[in-house]
Amino acid sequence: MGGDPDSLQDFCVNADRQGQVSVNGFSCKDPKMVSAADFFFEGLRRGDTNNAVGSNVTAANVNQIAGLNTLGISLVRIDYAMDGINPPHTHPGATEILVLIKGQLLVGFIETINKFHSKVFKKGDVFVFPKGLLHFQQNLGERNAVAIAGLSSQNPGVQVTANSLFGANPAIPDGVLTKAFRSDKTLVDFIQGKFM
Repeated sequence: MGGDPDSLQDFCVNADRQGQVSVNGFSCKDPKMVSAADFFFEGLRRGDTNNAVGSNVTAANVNQIAGLNTLGISLVRIDYAMDGINPPHTHPGATEILVLIKGQLLVGFIETINKFHSKVFKKGDVFVFPKGLLHFQQNLGERNAVAIAGLSSQNPGVQVTANSLFGANPAIPDGVLTKAFRSDKTLVDFIQGKFM
């Protein structure tokens, strides 16, 4: 799967902010109607980490910044409480480059041959997660941590592994999960109960 296609004009501001167009990209706003506000987002403030995983991801993609349409990039801010994680997940449509702004993180990804790559890094360090590979981050510090990530797509998508496997609607059949995790139905039902 290639990256987002190159734009054929200076910009193509998303004219459909509610995402009603179901094509790869969005219709273009009349260039005479474009303003600086179409390229601006003031929402990368601290996110609420008071949740089950202790992290919050705030996206700045084509859904928040209309001017990103056709430009092939997006950004996220990730806030981590102490011991918080951005759980194992993938971005089917983008490579991610993460820079740590504050704190200390353990980061890692798994290759398709199941080789695990990880690193503990500190403020100012950078790590790259290749497109589509399972990856995570965990706060190892004694304070909250903050990271900023750039992604190589205007809308990279995200699939959180545990949510997808145990919170699917309708649910994945117990037999599939018990066999895949070499477990029993009681444990699978217990875990699914946390995601429903």
